[in-house]
Amino acid sequence: MPRRPHSLPHPSSTAALILGRTRQRPRLSIILGSGFGPVARAIDPEREFPYRDLPGFPVGRAPGHEGCLRLGSWHGVPVAVLSGRAHYYEGFEPAEVVFATRVLAAMGVDTLLATNAAGGIHPRHRVGDFMILSDHINFMGMNPLRGPTGPGEARFVDMTRAYDPGLRSDLKKAAGSIGLAVHEGVYLAVPGPSFETPAEIRAFRRWGADAVGMSTVPEVIAARQAGMRVAACSCITNAAAGLGGKAQVVSSDEVLEVARSRERLACDWIGAFVARVGNVATTDTPGSPVARPAKRRPGTR
Repeated sequence: MPRRPHSLPHPSSTAALILGRTRQRPRLSIILGSGFGPVARAIDPEREFPYRDLPGFPVGRAPGHEGCLRLGSWHGVPVAVLSGRAHYYEGFEPAEVVFATRVLAAMGVDTLLATNAAGGIHPRHRVGDFMILSDHINFMGMNPLRGPTGPGEARFVDMTRAYDPGLRSDLKKAAGSIGLAVHEGVYLAVPGPSFETPAEIRAFRRWGADAVGMSTVPEVIAARQAGMRVAACSCITNAAAGLGGKAQVVSSDEVLEVARSRERLACDWIGAFVARVGNVATTDTPGSPVARPAKRRPGTR
């Protein structure tokens, strides 16, 4: 159930609980959206934490989102995998939506890969394609940084390079290594849960959006405030409203069906990315916030 932000625990306390129960110290984390579920089953798990057992973690109810944190190794790389996320459209407050991301930062994670399912807007995008995010447009009507900031937290966060160029290059090279052609483009986030109208999609395309979805952007913003390097990718699960022909009906069933059909390929791609990134120490891009565990006064966001 959604809760008010003031009742959330401090992220560092939940991080300490997790770290006290595992030997893993991952610096790379992956947030799994629709179409990327097999990643959670691909890793060699050392410890699993259902969200319901982690103080402050929101437990979403969206189909295809398991609700479990897995710590383990994949291709010899320590990873933390958030198998499922909470969505703003489910009634969660912004602080709840990004709480798990803040806990990852407090655990020492400094590299984040976020994944999602999205509707294709760009005319070259076909159902089943994949897109690496080069930038985003926040049309959700909220920002997770609104409200008090704690010691060490940036008040105004530079989003010029929200998606790390080096990690984007790694994603492209990983795709090439398995013979997967991928797009690169701008993701626009809406609050949902209703799908967009054809008029909205026409407007979004004029703004420069290549795909549209209902997640990811809040977590990216919070991760950048925490100093993480960030990459993100989408599985194009449907043509956006008005772009699929006169008889088009956009439905969640279509989204989940296409996502399931591309799960294995998505898993192979992300696995190649993890193997490529490996255990190499990360370096922030110029002008980014300094990486440090999230610190906030008790009772604040």
